Amino acid sequence: MTDKPRILYSSDGSHKLNCEKCSSNPCRCPKSKNLNPSEHTLKVRRETNGRGGKTVTVVLELPDNESYFKELTSKLKTHCGCGGAFKGQTIEIQGDHRDKVKAYLEARGFKVKLAGG
Repeated sequence: MTDKPRILYSSDGSHKLNCEKCSSNPCRCPKSKNLNPSEHTLKVRRETNGRGGKTVTVVLELPDNESYFKELTSKLKTHCGCGGAFKGQTIEIQGDHRDKVKAYLEARGFKVKLAGG
């Protein structure tokens, strides 16, 4: 056991330097690969099921690169002027913004298909 013991409580703030995923400092998480947008086709669809009648634009089939898509979610929310979230492997944007999202993603180099109705 050469690892440092886990901190259960600290008032000095040193625990805030640890990675949220692997709980170590420096982070030992595998680094994500560079993403080439032209190699990926994303699907954009509108959903209302299970949301109390609210409409949400969902971007599906995202490649595995969490940090890139969290940043992209933030930029999409600013571009559309609404709220949203990155959940699991999807981006959810509040409201019906399929055309705006499609145009924005295509400008970033992704291939985009409109899915659903």
